[in-house]
Amino acid sequence: MRGPEDHSPAAGIAEAFDQPVQGKGGDWLAPELIAGVMRAIDALVVLGSGMVVSLFASFVPLARSLMAWALLLGLLLALAFSQLFGAYSDRVRLKMAAQGSRVLAAWGTTIALLLLLVQLTDTRAVVPERWLIAWGVAGAVGIVVARLGAARVVRNLRRQGRLARNLVVVGAGELGQRFVREVHGRDPSVRLIGLFDDRRERVPQFVGGFPVLGTLDDLLVFARRHRVDEVVIALPWSAEGRILECLKKLRGLPCDVRLASDLIGFHLPAHGMVAVAGVPTFTLLERPLGPGARLIKALEDRLLAALALLLFAPLLFAIAIAIKVSSPGPVLYRQKRSGFNGEVFELLKFRTMRADACDIGTEPTLGHTRKDDPRITPLGRFLRRTSLDELPQLFNVLKGDMSLVGPRPHAVAHDARYAALIDGYLARHRVKPGITGLAQINGCRGEIRSLADMERRLKLDLEYIQHWSLWLDLEILLRTLVHGFRDPRAY
Repeated sequence: MRGPEDHSPAAGIAEAFDQPVQGKGGDWLAPELIAGVMRAIDALVVLGSGMVVSLFASFVPLARSLMAWALLLGLLLALAFSQLFGAYSDRVRLKMAAQGSRVLAAWGTTIALLLLLVQLTDTRAVVPERWLIAWGVAGAVGIVVARLGAARVVRNLRRQGRLARNLVVVGAGELGQRFVREVHGRDPSVRLIGLFDDRRERVPQFVGGFPVLGTLDDLLVFARRHRVDEVVIALPWSAEGRILECLKKLRGLPCDVRLASDLIGFHLPAHGMVAVAGVPTFTLLERPLGPGARLIKALEDRLLAALALLLFAPLLFAIAIAIKVSSPGPVLYRQKRSGFNGEVFELLKFRTMRADACDIGTEPTLGHTRKDDPRITPLGRFLRRTSLDELPQLFNVLKGDMSLVGPRPHAVAHDARYAALIDGYLARHRVKPGITGLAQINGCRGEIRSLADMERRLKLDLEYIQHWSLWLDLEILLRTLVHGFRDPRAY
């Protein structure tokens, strides 16, 4: 980020808001995820090299029949020794050369132990030594090739900025200035974007060459337009009210929120805390899904949504024809809904109301759909009761606006209304909205008759976010299929 000598403060702020933060599209990437992928690649290399040697080694008559257990044994030993050698430790997580040398050492030790085991047990007829040596060489070559390829990929990702964590600081006073000085330049994987402070008139326009981009409310807008991975609140601990107000506003963002230690903390070790570029901080909020979980959920959504569209294609076609024949107007209804991080998207549904009444009731002062609502067509009443009107949202899932499972998205006006009435309501935007969710399978569907109804939905939505797992998603989907088509409150 440029300093004050490069351009005026106003120009710097405008540039920061208009230009996307580099690496915005790679929010699922992280060093721990790449390390996990490399573990899988190492396992495939070990297994694949053993299978290739077995297929082409004519001097191994019995190896083919006993290849399975031998490969499994070798794989387990290789992975065990990789752990002992620290091949995947944090210190060498993205250093492909160092990681590769440790994996090679572990693989060489594994082959040496297997050779010793064959000699001691006199099992050369079952597992010939030449086969083990050939397997060791082929595995080593595969590991070297995989490391060279991975090093190139990591280098390109670093050049694009997709492996860095985008960091903003709340507070540009003495503590914030000290924090910026301590963090800047320490860790290339941490990219400091700028600072935000409600007391603009009391703080400088630039801190260490980084601009003060606005107030805390400006940060909420900024975080919806750009990728922010981490927010550090750098306020004196004596400012309890300001810190609590920051936490209240920030808990709706899908990022980690940390509290910088007070001035004395810069001299203390980070025991029991999280270090940001070596500076100790306290974690106040963690993003609900880590990089690996986000990748798993994205694969789950795309695969299951594509499969569901294939299975329900005839039904979708039949419903579309029925809507077109039964009432004038479009087949699909598009409505603005609030999604992940508060971003607005167009939700797709089969039209169940008269075309001239579809948008009535989306204003914050009006209620939700109610029983015997005169706007709903006869066919629409059946579609809503059976939830078949939600099927087009599978396209929203494929597009990436929604997930199969998550908090149900509400109309933008309703979101604004409930955010003002219910404390913590916006925290449901920390994950993608879903076609179904934990609240829906627990009876929170249909008409919202009171504020208590929405509070119960919110409680279940936050419970889902806090305890997400692949198995929980599958359980919710299964229960939706079994019970979701006969809810008497869905109208």
